[in-house]
Amino acid sequence: MESGAAAAQDIVRILYAHTGKAHIVGITGSPGSGKSSLVNELAKAFRVDGRRVGIVAVDPSSPFTGGAILGDRVRMRDLSGDEGIFVRSMASRGSLGGLARSTMAVVKVLDAAGYDVILVETVGAGQAEVDIATSAHTTIVLEAPGMGDDVQSIKAGILEIADILVVNKADQPGANRTVKSLEMMLHLAMPPAIDDPAHRDAGHRDWVARGETAGRSDGWGVSVLQTVATTGTGVIELAAAVDRHREYLLATGGWTARERARSRSEIERLLRERFIDEMNARVPAEERAALISAVVERRMDPYAAADRLYSGLNFL
Repeated sequence: MESGAAAAQDIVRILYAHTGKAHIVGITGSPGSGKSSLVNELAKAFRVDGRRVGIVAVDPSSPFTGGAILGDRVRMRDLSGDEGIFVRSMASRGSLGGLARSTMAVVKVLDAAGYDVILVETVGAGQAEVDIATSAHTTIVLEAPGMGDDVQSIKAGILEIADILVVNKADQPGANRTVKSLEMMLHLAMPPAIDDPAHRDAGHRDWVARGETAGRSDGWGVSVLQTVATTGTGVIELAAAVDRHREYLLATGGWTARERARSRSEIERLLRERFIDEMNARVPAEERAALISAVVERRMDPYAAADRLYSGLNFL
């Protein structure tokens, strides 16, 4: 799948009819929040009841050398030897959005191979790298104490993509403040899922004290959980929350809606990739370099250069 060869596409075409059964769970968050450690523990929690678990871990590639450390294999070495777990690390190779170009193709192979849960760990996602939200059925967003000011959490879609919010490293100082901040921000962004008239006008503090979760347009209540991945604390509760979200999607039609959104996003991504590949194949590198030089020297604007490249593909 990672080779990008035509044979890889043929394999996906053959296997595609056998996909659609796995629960795809995305885990994203800022670097250092403990994604790999939590994925390691979450996989073990799912294995308790005999489910087969596939793990696709995306590591950032160096913008200078193109290499990647693929360090997740080191962090997850205690999963080795379990035939019910498959771990694959892959380099992002410059792809934006927190995923590698071939991530979803690899997920399809694991799905067709009969893995029940597929955990997709993104690179250390920033405020715009939220592609996982349109690629997974359930999205877990990790926060950690001391990772920045409270405002960071409400910027550019981090809260909006979360089905489950997790404060990892909950044994560190400031963890309770992080939890409360996230709960308050969720309350500001979304009304409570439990619309009790007796509590509707209660203050934010009362809402948090009652343990209500924030409601979204799809009706799911986003909760804030606490974990300590290094000890496994809270991981069983997180696995249970993931299962509840799956059951909710299946019961409300959300599973089909997310499959539709995922398919639309993938088709659009494939079209963009095919366009770039076609341009590179049809337009000589010298011509592309000449256009870039013309833009740098202000003899041509970027829009005109893009028009020239587009018209060169005979699409007009």
